[in-house]
This record gives sequence, structure tokens and C-alpha cells, in this order.
Amino acid sequence: MIIVPLGVASATPTTTRHLSSAAVWREGSIYLFDCGENTQMRMLQAGMKRSKIDCVFISHLDIDHYTGIIGLLSTLQLQRRERELKIVGPKGLKEFIEFNFKFAEVDITFPIEYLELEEEGFEHEVVVDEEEFYVEARPLEHTKFCLGYRFQEKDKPGKVDAEKAQKQGISEDWQYKELKAGNDVTLDDGTVVKSREIVGHPRPGDSFAYVTDTVYCRNAVKLGKNTNVLYHEATFGSSLKDKAEETGHSTASDAARVANESKTKLLVITHFSARYTNPYVLLREARDEFHPTWIATELRPIMTDPSHERGIIQPRVSIKEFNNKKKGNKNKSGGKKKSKGKKKKKYRKRKKASSSKNKGSKSKSSKRSSKSSSSSSKNRKKKKKDHKKKKSNDDQDRQPKHITPRTPFDDFDRF
Repeated sequence: MIIVPLGVASATPTTTRHLSSAAVWREGSIYLFDCGENTQMRMLQAGMKRSKIDCVFISHLDIDHYTGIIGLLSTLQLQRRERELKIVGPKGLKEFIEFNFKFAEVDITFPIEYLELEEEGFEHEVVVDEEEFYVEARPLEHTKFCLGYRFQEKDKPGKVDAEKAQKQGISEDWQYKELKAGNDVTLDDGTVVKSREIVGHPRPGDSFAYVTDTVYCRNAVKLGKNTNVLYHEATFGSSLKDKAEETGHSTASDAARVANESKTKLLVITHFSARYTNPYVLLREARDEFHPTWIATELRPIMTDPSHERGIIQPRVSIKEFNNKKKGNKNKSGGKKKSKGKKKKKYRKRKKASSSKNKGSKSKSSKRSSKSSSSSSKNRKKKKKDHKKKKSNDDQDRQPKHITPRTPFDDFDRF
């Protein structure tokens, strides 16, 4: 299971943050959680195909969480999609979608299955139930009806002890499959090979909880219980706790509290207020209470099984940090012009130095020695600078290894 943050902004997008959305990749299918403005473009930039979307889960009907769905459905229509798409969300979502396409005089030709949940009396529901996984929804506590989701893989069969199976006479593929499915196998000589003796204990499936927008609540803890990844909003810092409660949002400390109580393996905070130009302030606050915490970085995949999933999702763009701004401005005029300008400057300096030959013969020998030493040092500096220029040009042509530079707060090797 791979989680890809597509938008991490709260309400207002910025130059580096887009509106709420996260995609879960599993076995070639994509499950979209919220669909803020520009979601489909972020999917392209993340290296994910929109045609692979099986389900869309909308948390609530605040504008920043669902307005991208009209553009996405329109694109799927233009791509001549035929298979069914499932859309889950609060009541009123179907009316909004159908009104927009009726207004635009567009008939959606592929089937859409709507599952709308109503606030009154709603406590819990399994909204998707497949053979290998299920998705459940629970109400959160926001200023309006809001849903949190949990994507849970069902327990996987235990590993087969191949050596032990061979000793007991198991040799064919169908026999291994039967044993792995929990069924005993009878051999030709009548010997019964029992599954429990060959197959290990079932392995728990991976899980992901999507919790936004909400104040701290018990349902958030239930959704995040023992998950691999808890994706939780952290709109404000603790200094704005009153503001968070007023607007129905969580602080970074609230997110850490949910992570501690739910015993998740990894907390990923998201949905940052635009007032925080440096989200690491929120990360520090969350890590003070729950250390295995990451910041959701747009387009950077979060893998639950890196050894098998690394490289499956490869972003097509890189995110430039503001601390590289000065560097970018220097290269605006292009590498060649920059180097020419510097060469001319050096040439003028050398010319001035040579003009000193006309001075008195008294200091000629000392000047010659100083000239030779200065020219050699200039040559060394020039070679060093040329090497740096060449290296920087090579770096510009080379694809970046990481979407964002490493920071003291990122544990890249874990997920």
C-alpha cells in the first residue's frame, strides 16, 4: 500500500500547497480520499493514472475538499471510461455532481455508484467490502457533518514452510494453494497433511486512516487503532488552540494525542493553515508527544512495504524549496552568460595588473614575484569556479534523487 499526499493545504492554497487530497495505491488500483481543486493535475505530476481510480471518498462538503471532482469526472468521460466508479460521501454530493453536469449539458456515459451517508443516527458503516480489504467510515466532530475513513487490508494467509511440506510429500502447486487457504491435503497414499502444521499464523494486513477535519474525538482514535499510517490534520499549533476549537480543527498536539491513544505506527500530519510558512513548527510540536511523526509532503510517496514498493510511484516533477530561491535567481540569465561576464571581469583585472610594468624599476623584481603568485592563485580560483559551474550545470540536467531535500525531521529509510 502506497499513500501519496496530493494536497496538504487548509482552505487556502499557497504557492507550494494545494487543496486537500490523498491517493492510496494498492495492487494497481487507486483510491482517492477527498478531491480538492487541482487534484487531477497533482495525480499526473505524481505519476499516477486517473483511469486507475476505483473509488472516491469525500470527507465533507467544505469547498476545499470536493470541488476538484467535477473536473476529474469530466476527464474520465473524455477518456471514454467504461467501468463503474464508486463515490462515497455525505448526503448532497450526488445532487451537486448531477447539477453541474446538467448545467454543462454533459451526459456521463460510465456508471457511477453513489453511497451517501446521512448525519442523523450515523455511527459506523463499512462503505466498501472486497475480498482482500474493506473501507469503513465514522463521523468526526467538525462544524458540519464530516466523515473519517479507514482503509484496512484483511488478514493475509501465513507463510508456508516449504521444507516441512516437501518432507511430508507436498510437491504440486495446487497442494500448496490448498494448504495456504487453510485446507488439509490428502495424498495418493491416504496421508493427510494438515494445514495448521505447514502454514504459519495469519499476517495482519496493512491499514491507513484518513482523519480530517475534526477536533479531538474518540472516533478518530477508533479509525486510527493500530494502523500502519494515521493521516491526521494538524491545521494549527497549540498557541492557536482556541482558534482550532472555534473552527472545528485539530492542533499538532491533538494529532499526536490521537496517535498515542490509537497506537499507530506512523503519524503523518497534513492540512496546514496558510499562516504556517514553515510547517516544521507543527512537526516539532507533534514530535514532542509522538516521535514517529512525518509531515505530509506533496507527491512524496509513503510506503508501508518499501522493499517491494520502492519505485512503483515515481513523481514526474520536483518541489523547489524557498531556500533555493537565491540560487535560482543567479542562474536566470543562463550559465553561459554568467561565465562570460565573470571572465571579462577577470580579464580587466589582469590588464590593470600588467599596466604596473611601467612603474619604477626599483620594485620590479618584487612585483614580478607578487604577479606570479597572484596569477597562480587566480588560476587556481578560476579552475575551482569553472569546476563548480560545470558541477552545477550537471546537477541541473540530472534528475533529482529526492522530491525534497533531507531534513533533520525525516526518516526516509523507515517508510
